[in-house]
Amino acid sequence: MAKSKRKIGLLPLILLAIALGIGCSFFFPEWAVRLFLTFNGIFSNFLGLFIPILIIGLIAPGIAELGKGAGKLLVITTALAYFSTVLAGTFSYTVCGWAYPRFLGNSISALGNLDGTTNELAPFFTIDMPPFMSVMTALIMAFMLGLAMIYIKGHALKDVMMDVRDIVFFVINKVIVPLLPLFIFGIFLQMGSEGKVAPVLGMFVKIIVIIFIMHVTFLLLQFCIAGAIAKKNPIKALITMLPAYVTALGTQSSAATIPVTLEQTKKNGVRSEIADFTIPLCATIHLSCSILKIVACALAISMSMGKDVSFGTYFGFILMLGITMVAAPGVPGGAIMASLGLLASMLGFDSAMQGLMIALYIAMDSFGTAGNVTGDGAISMIVNTIKLKKH
Repeated sequence: MAKSKRKIGLLPLILLAIALGIGCSFFFPEWAVRLFLTFNGIFSNFLGLFIPILIIGLIAPGIAELGKGAGKLLVITTALAYFSTVLAGTFSYTVCGWAYPRFLGNSISALGNLDGTTNELAPFFTIDMPPFMSVMTALIMAFMLGLAMIYIKGHALKDVMMDVRDIVFFVINKVIVPLLPLFIFGIFLQMGSEGKVAPVLGMFVKIIVIIFIMHVTFLLLQFCIAGAIAKKNPIKALITMLPAYVTALGTQSSAATIPVTLEQTKKNGVRSEIADFTIPLCATIHLSCSILKIVACALAISMSMGKDVSFGTYFGFILMLGITMVAAPGVPGGAIMASLGLLASMLGFDSAMQGLMIALYIAMDSFGTAGNVTGDGAISMIVNTIKLKKH
């Protein structure tokens, strides 16, 4: 009987790529470093070409599928999920804006320039791949197509967009994700060659600690609000949801954790018909802890690179990110992949900054998923109370 092959997860591969990139930077000759910089340049340009396709192929079907819900219950659940997501992003911006200057210290300016344009080391050559439309145009197109598919009677457009989504998933799973570790390797190889590794890793560890503390605090806030509305003990309700949290740490998937999330949500007194609708829906649209992480990571990198970190810039980013997150499920490291377009168009992130975002985000991916599914229980408690009052 043949032994089944155990697939290595993306997180171990990313961590291995970081370690190898740092290690190889001590002895790789200049030509070898430039070779990987050449690959990174080509891969970055391909990402720029693919992002508008990714946005249309994921967001449009995601919005269309929301139209399958049950009327007012869909509106209430979606509104609460979006509010929770925006609240998480705003909370993250506020806390990190206060904490980073105090706890990151000099490491906040450790990254410097990583795009290879002003450093001594440069790629051997580049291949231009201009995208067929801008990120913002793709977002508007995706929203228009998604809304149109909800209201038109025919299914031809929806069938086409579902095929486009399958193509996007194929490219992500078979091209982008397998090459991501090599891309991350090249980034840390370059940083090691430029002597930036120690301060950057020190910054990463501090950011991870700050984000974990924010996760716990925000979950407490969610359940305090839900407990006050549902008139239940918030701490007891949160403890009831812990099996879902622990399961999500292992599965790293909101969808795979749905059975456990459903069971624990019903133990919190949520009626079966409410839980059966809200939990699968929230697994798709409620990614509050993922946005918390994205905003925290983006703010740290923006500060390091001297980018605009004003509240106006970031609040607009948070509002758009909340909508874009409907594209995240089903994509490995889903939330960060779906957010790449907004990071580029609204925050001015180049490919190297996006690579750092991916590495930092995936290092904590399971904690974000666990926080998301636990918060789904709080949303269900509120929806259950609203529906009870209406009846």
